[in-house]
This record gives sequence, structure tokens and C-alpha cells, in this order.
Amino acid sequence: MSAGTLVQQHAVLDLTYVLYDESSHLSHLLALLTLSPILLNAAYAALAVYTREIIFVEMWAGQLLCEAFNYVLKHIIREGRPNESLGPGYGFPSSHSQWMGYFATFLIFHFTFRHRFVSTGFWVLDCCRTLAVYTGIVAWAGAVAYSRYHLTYHSARQVLWGVAIGVIFGAAYHTLVELIPSRSPNSLLGRTKSALLNNTLSNWLRVRDGWSVYPDGGTEEHWQAWKKGWDAQQAGSTHDVVGSQDKKSQ
Repeated sequence: MSAGTLVQQHAVLDLTYVLYDESSHLSHLLALLTLSPILLNAAYAALAVYTREIIFVEMWAGQLLCEAFNYVLKHIIREGRPNESLGPGYGFPSSHSQWMGYFATFLIFHFTFRHRFVSTGFWVLDCCRTLAVYTGIVAWAGAVAYSRYHLTYHSARQVLWGVAIGVIFGAAYHTLVELIPSRSPNSLLGRTKSALLNNTLSNWLRVRDGWSVYPDGGTEEHWQAWKKGWDAQQAGSTHDVVGSQDKKSQ
């Protein structure tokens, strides 16, 4: 190698670098699930930009604050991973587990205290739907948290503490940014949220809080408007076809 040749040093991008037992289908599945926090960031961005709903901005901001809190805790406690050969970094608390604990808690609080599904007309079906939603959220969060233990990136203690911290953070954060402002609009938090929604920049960006007006965030209202327009369009198309056929028959 000549003196002028530069030696390149390669590093691993820990964000998406996951080691798993290739002989195990379960390990492969858990390795994919453990990437959920990265996929959720893309989902947050898409929902915030497309819907302009302030709740998705709030939830995303809280998620990043929770992650920053995890970073601080890790560098204060400085507890290693159970299997240090998997990569550098501290292990307590598990950031993936904390991430999913926050995510699941914020969503469950939202569906419990703010969102109201449109009734199917059958109490049993309504209960089954609600149960399916809650079970799916908890199962997803639990599977991601378990993946960190199964893949030996964290000990059971590090995972459980991560989930617990995420749950507490998510519950407290949702209470501050959603529950109190909606229940007490004249409180400091309520007036702050109103100011965030009612200003020139927010109006220009079309930022809104659908759940402050509609129990389901406006989903049913928007669908009804679409259905009315769609039916009118279809009726107009049918009328045009019939009119064209009448002209040809004359």
C-alpha cells in the first residue's frame, strides 16, 4: 500500500443492524419486529403531513422526547448489555421496549379517553372490535419488547424497566397534551393548545384537531361526504350513458 493511499475504516449502522439465529424462523420474525421503531417514525411523518392532525405531531414529539430520556438514563446508569458481542452501547433501560411502551400507552389512552368508534349497531361486535384493537396494540408492543430479550440484546430486567418507563412516560405525556386540554380548555395547557391551533402559521399549514369536533376525529363525517359525492358522480355517469344510448336509438 502506497503512503498516499487512505485507509478506510468501516463502521456498523446500529440503527438497522440486527443479528439473529438464521436457523430459527422465530428469531427471523423477531428480528423484523425489532425494527418497528424505525418504521413508526416513517408512519408518524406520513400521518402528520397527510392528515395535518395535531395529535400525530404531539405523539411523534413525545416519542422523540421519550427516546431522549432513554439516552440520558443509559448514560447516567451505564449498565452494559448481557451480550456485549452484539455491539456497543448501554443496555439499561431497553430503548426499543421503552419506545413501544410509550407508543402502546399513548394509543390506548387516546382510544379510551378521546376516540369513539362509530357503532356497528351490535354491542357484541363493538366490544369485539375494541378488544381486537387493544389486543393488537399490546401484542405488537409486547412482541417488540420480547424480541430484545430473545435476541439477547437486553436482559429481562432491562426490557421490563424499559416498558415500565415508556408506559409511565406515555401516560403522563398524553395527560398533559391531550387529556387536560380537552377536559379543561381554560387551563394553562388548554389555552396553550388553542394557541398552537389558532395562529397564522397553523392556519396556513391547515393544522387541526379533529377529535375536538368529532368523536371519531371526523372519519365518519368525511366518509359520508365522500359517499354523497360518489353516489352523485355515479348517478351522473349512469345518466350520461343512458342519454347517449337514447340518442343512438333515435
